[in-house]
Amino acid sequence: MNFRPGSREEPEINLIPFIDILLVVLIFLMLTTTYSKFTELQVSLPVADAQAPRDKPREVVVSVSSDGRYALNQQVLEGAGVDMLTQALARASQDDRDVVIVISADAAATHQSVINVMDAARRAGLVQITFATQQPSNRRNPAQRP
Repeated sequence: MNFRPGSREEPEINLIPFIDILLVVLIFLMLTTTYSKFTELQVSLPVADAQAPRDKPREVVVSVSSDGRYALNQQVLEGAGVDMLTQALARASQDDRDVVIVISADAAATHQSVINVMDAARRAGLVQITFATQQPSNRRNPAQRP
């Protein structure tokens, strides 16, 4: 019996077969890959014509006060019903469906009064609606420092 400690070698991982397999896979992928050239997108850009001014669309300004009163092109309307507002918008548009309705509402006006103007415009067949806004002059720009 031999009880002497023998010299055992540590097992090693042979990387050469692994590298060979990776090279074969790489060559296979390179040969089977198709290289396609992306086609360019042809775009024809519009040309600006400075001599033909655009017609400004007709606007009907509907002002809504904080107490729910309406004014159509700065003429105060009596009553606050949607039907009355629909008739006034139809008269102001003169059967022109390209009229733009500009709603200029007070900051303290109720949401319902603005919705009434939008509903009256829809009933009158006017679909182009926009809102007038105003930048408060007493507020500082957040980007400015004191």
